[in-house]
Amino acid sequence: QVTLVESGGGLVQAGGSLRLSCALSGRIFISFPMGWFRQAPGKEREFVASVSRSGSGTYYADSVKGRFTISRDNAKNTVALQMNSLKPEDSAVYYCATARTISYSGSPEADDFGSWGQGTQVTVSS
Repeated sequence: QVTLVESGGGLVQAGGSLRLSCALSGRIFISFPMGWFRQAPGKEREFVASVSRSGSGTYYADSVKGRFTISRDNAKNTVALQMNSLKPEDSAVYYCATARTISYSGSPEADDFGSWGQGTQVTVSS
């Protein structure tokens, strides 16, 4: 059983930055690809970014490309999402998740992810 806990959310003005962190704990024997998703009120959960097992491969939604950066530290079992140039439309609850298989290769589908955190709220004011 793996537990994921997100942190770092908050209220920020448009154009500002936030850094989200996701800490994994539990029975972690091997590293899995990881991802960040977000869900705004009344909308479906959407893919934001994901990172390969080693951290060398990264994938981004077009809406955040060039502004967000995903990274991981396998020694510390953490995944981070650096968010710059934030926009009001980035406001949502952000979730981190582990891919279901180690062969994950960038799919934006939430069904390709198994374990999820409880989420952290990000609010960007205009």
